[in-house]
Amino acid sequence: MTETINKNWKTTFGAIWAGQSFSLLGSALVQFALVWWLTQTTGSATILAMATLVALLPQVFLGPFAGAIVDRVNRKVIMIVADGGTALVTLGLVLIAWNGLLQPWHVYVAMFLRSLGSAFHWPAMQSSTSLLVPDEHLSRVAGLNQAIQGAMNIVAPPLGALLMSVMDLQWVLSVDIITALLAILPLIFVVIPQPKHETEMDTSSPFKTILLDVKEGFLYVWAWKGLMMVMAMAVVINLLINPAFALMPLLVSKHFGGGALEFSWMESAMGAGVVIGGVALGVWGGFKRKVFTSGLGIIGMGIGVAMIGLAPSSLLGLAIAGSCLTGFMNPMTNGPLFAIIQSKVDKEKQGRVMTMVSSFATAMTPIGMILAGPLSDKFGIQFWFVLGGVVCSAMALVLFLVREVATLDDQEPGGKLIEPLLTASVAE
Repeated sequence: MTETINKNWKTTFGAIWAGQSFSLLGSALVQFALVWWLTQTTGSATILAMATLVALLPQVFLGPFAGAIVDRVNRKVIMIVADGGTALVTLGLVLIAWNGLLQPWHVYVAMFLRSLGSAFHWPAMQSSTSLLVPDEHLSRVAGLNQAIQGAMNIVAPPLGALLMSVMDLQWVLSVDIITALLAILPLIFVVIPQPKHETEMDTSSPFKTILLDVKEGFLYVWAWKGLMMVMAMAVVINLLINPAFALMPLLVSKHFGGGALEFSWMESAMGAGVVIGGVALGVWGGFKRKVFTSGLGIIGMGIGVAMIGLAPSSLLGLAIAGSCLTGFMNPMTNGPLFAIIQSKVDKEKQGRVMTMVSSFATAMTPIGMILAGPLSDKFGIQFWFVLGGVVCSAMALVLFLVREVATLDDQEPGGKLIEPLLTASVAE
């Protein structure tokens, strides 16, 4: 398989990546259009919060099961079904909106189903990447993925606003159907290797087999101390950082006395930082030891978040710079860590492991929101940003000082240290 990757990986992966980039644009436009429609139609913060929660549920509760299925079923088929199913959900919304019957509950159902498709598509794409891309290029690919996502955050809102101003909702939603077809088309013509599973599916009780696979995936992560610590770090960072940025509109309006324009500057700075950081990582590739690149990213991200919280009301520019720095360091943090998982975790277990890390981290967002509200009311919104930034930077000490994490680059699947590399790793 290594020879096939080395010879053909750029053409094969490039075709898939281009198609998926179009799909990301369509999904971002749909997300913007639906949120704006809910805002205009209801004007209710509760309904918007409920829509966010509904979109999170599949990834939090079904993620590990989706990952287990991805490890069992042809990953190419899963991506085609996920993209096609998402397009069908959007088509349903188009037909409902066309007849003037669209209600908020229709949007809830659509967001849930689209998130369900994403819960399967994301691990299928990520675990396929490690089968298509040589290990030494995984960090670069992860950086480019982060860059394209950051670009969508910049492009999709104004493009969505423009489209919503010149055409009806159903026509804006129709863009997603076209981009989904562009994502499916290259998948039809490429071959994605499917790793052999250690045990066969019990056809008489497939659900039991999936449950056992989920349990096996959890025990696999639990037994790997370094990977377990990385997952715990992701949980803590998401617990503190995500709620901080959910409070950004209040920080801009109450602390800086700004409006929608100033808020858009903060958002655009973040997106621009992600794009620049992703491209930089794609070109540079990071340090030879991926874990040190992530450590640098975590420190920088924490500094950026703290800058936002420490900026006085008269220095919005400092907060904008902090937002840009946070965005820039995001790919530096996530890209190498995902590259380590893709290169170190057994190929037949990658779907379960990735969704487990993602599910645990995502589950912390609602909990963080519950804590952030009262604490911000008591101590000020800036407090939560400073707290998140300081804790985030402090977490980097784990990457540099804790042996089980610092030597992840030198570990075999399962966490066993490759002894010949230990001396080299200390010397580097």
